[in-house]
Amino acid sequence: MHERQYDVAVIGGGAAGMAAAVEVRRQGFSCAILERENQLGGILMQCIHNGFGLQEFKQELTGPEFAEEFINQVRESGADVFLDTTVADIDESEQGKELYCYSLRDGIVRLNVRAVILAMGSRERNRGNIRTPGTRPAGVFTAGLAQRLVNVEGYIPGREVVIVGSGDIGLIMARRMTWVGAKVHAVVEIQPYPSGLTRNIVQCLNDFGIPLYLSHVVSRIEGRDRVERVEIMPLENGIPDHRKSFEVACDTLLLSVGLVPENELSQDAGIELSPQTNGALVDSTMMTSVPGIFACGNVLHIHDLADYVAEEARRTGAYAAAWLQSKLPRRQIAIRAGSNVRYVSPSRLNPDQPDKLYLRTLIVKNNARLEMKLDNNIVKQKKLAHVQPSEMVSVTMTHRDVDTWQLAADSVLEVSVQ
Repeated sequence: MHERQYDVAVIGGGAAGMAAAVEVRRQGFSCAILERENQLGGILMQCIHNGFGLQEFKQELTGPEFAEEFINQVRESGADVFLDTTVADIDESEQGKELYCYSLRDGIVRLNVRAVILAMGSRERNRGNIRTPGTRPAGVFTAGLAQRLVNVEGYIPGREVVIVGSGDIGLIMARRMTWVGAKVHAVVEIQPYPSGLTRNIVQCLNDFGIPLYLSHVVSRIEGRDRVERVEIMPLENGIPDHRKSFEVACDTLLLSVGLVPENELSQDAGIELSPQTNGALVDSTMMTSVPGIFACGNVLHIHDLADYVAEEARRTGAYAAAWLQSKLPRRQIAIRAGSNVRYVSPSRLNPDQPDKLYLRTLIVKNNARLEMKLDNNIVKQKKLAHVQPSEMVSVTMTHRDVDTWQLAADSVLEVSVQ
């Protein structure tokens, strides 16, 4: 067994892991990135479309270009990188944490570290999660797998395509499949509103004349060896209307039905998870319920922009370094999701310094208002031109927004959208 020691271990080598590791090294601490794939970059490496980096690098990049910027930063930082390495367990030790890893090159590796940053990203929900009835033929793919097949492996998964779900990966694949010569017959969305970013609805569907069926479901998959057709059914007030169902002939069904944080390691480590996001609950310093373990990026909650992931991860790396120096703030107040808000992350606020909060709404509305109440007293409001569940909302709270002298031990900041 190979043994190594570091101040911080970062699990995951995507945008979150690389940004966090670079910040840890910038603060002067030793750091290792543990990545199960054979290269850094994570999901970015198969996202060949542009739209990345506008906030982080002030230029529009493709996914691989965005990843390359951070890969270069990792190299310059001097962080050690373990590729083809899977973390199997996180245990407590006298030094802090003990990680057991399986490496293609080194076999079993044990790392003794003082802190851990979780940055494992997310995974796709599949057909089993949405329980679509019918036969089980070939030709059913998650949208992310289809994206990898086309952009990385060079395979076209099918020619006649229906997409379930209007998540961003599904929308982008509607355009991508059209570009490679396939016919995308429909995008079917169970909700009465799209699940992806507005810009992707316009650029990936409207620009190519691809129909979007809102408040519809794929109610049956048919085919013996390969998908032959699907049945699509409208919903009336959430109830399937069998009389208006119709069939679409196709050989491929792509599922873009949501992402779920990769939380197995989090659960095994005894970390408290959020019932709303299925990711870890973190305080204002991005630390989980287990001291010394931090989390950021899509393993925490699903972000809609990689730029937000990188920004959050940098703060997490800085907080991990501060924890190693016993410099984390002691005073924090609880945050609660109020009306029309699904969740707020992080779940606690440091009233003595600026803190950035991310949230998702439960409603679609123009001219909305974000309202922050501390112990039922409004402390901050923000006008929002448009909100919808698929687009994250961010707000920065500063010490000027909170009267720290009037805080009680049980004070709660409630975040709502009106």
